[in-house]
Amino acid sequence: MTTLLEQAVNRVKTLSDNEQNALAALILEEINDDFRWDKSFASSQDTLAMLSEEADEEICAGKCAVLDPDKL
Repeated sequence: MTTLLEQAVNRVKTLSDNEQNALAALILEEINDDFRWDKSFASSQDTLAMLSEEADEEICAGKCAVLDPDKL
């Protein structure tokens, strides 16, 4: 465990049970979200490569226009 995490845990220990549970739920939710995102991103590499190729083809075919954010 890192020093910073140890400091955080020591400070959390001073909170009420309800506050500790709320923080624990937030931390677990964040970790689970990161895991789901990593898994989703890893499994989408083929799709992303295909979409990139399609975009390149459309650019080469002149089917795309340059986006000018000042004209939005």
